[in-house]
Amino acid sequence: MITIKTEEEIGLLRENNLLVSATLAEVAKHIAPGITTLELDRIAERFIRSHGAVPGFLGYGGFPNTLCISVNEQVVHGIPSDYALREGDIVSVDCGTVMKGFYGDSAYTFAVGSIDPQVAKLLQVTKEALYKGVAQAKAGNRVGDISAAVQQHAEANGFSVVRELVGHGLGREMHEDPEVPNYGARGRGPLLKEGMVICIEPMVNMGRRQVVFEEDGWTVRTADRKPSAHFEFAVAIRKEGADVLTDFGIIEQAIS
Repeated sequence: MITIKTEEEIGLLRENNLLVSATLAEVAKHIAPGITTLELDRIAERFIRSHGAVPGFLGYGGFPNTLCISVNEQVVHGIPSDYALREGDIVSVDCGTVMKGFYGDSAYTFAVGSIDPQVAKLLQVTKEALYKGVAQAKAGNRVGDISAAVQQHAEANGFSVVRELVGHGLGREMHEDPEVPNYGARGRGPLLKEGMVICIEPMVNMGRRQVVFEEDGWTVRTADRKPSAHFEFAVAIRKEGADVLTDFGIIEQAIS
């Protein structure tokens, strides 16, 4: 069931998603060759708790950590470990919080040092696809308008979109209705209404779209082991357009 949020509830969701953004910015300051993904996870947990929230992913469905950290060919839901980042890696960091009864959820893919130009293009196009989707997130449109915009931009640039994993509604639960796929047809799917809050999160592969679910029960990687990028916004639906609750500006300031 799709729930319409009040202005007060949207305010609490914004508070959570700004904390997620600040957490991602704090993590970004430490992303460099040699640091382990588990160290990044600990930095995030300390930061979230010091701001009066709790990690939204920790224990969610049995997930063992604060962050989902997915490196190179890992698409999403990577488990932090003693893997030390290397020059040329890309690392998707997906973060969630719970505070005052509501969730925050956003993701950003970072370059570790200097990366291959084609991989840099993958990151740029994936982020652009997110913004293309967000531009369609207004009352009166349908979920398929978002989905089609993401798919069209990714595929026009020679990349593919993952179909097994989708964006979602956000509120008192991490995953609410509606599902927000990264592929589809304009004019299809649930109607977007004022007060809905959704997460739009393109997962875009350099190679083929097919993915493999690893035996750890969480990690999803590309079947051809080529790199994948992931960016995620939480947005509230308004008549005039998307009200973005996530702030990439503070993340990008941290890495500039």
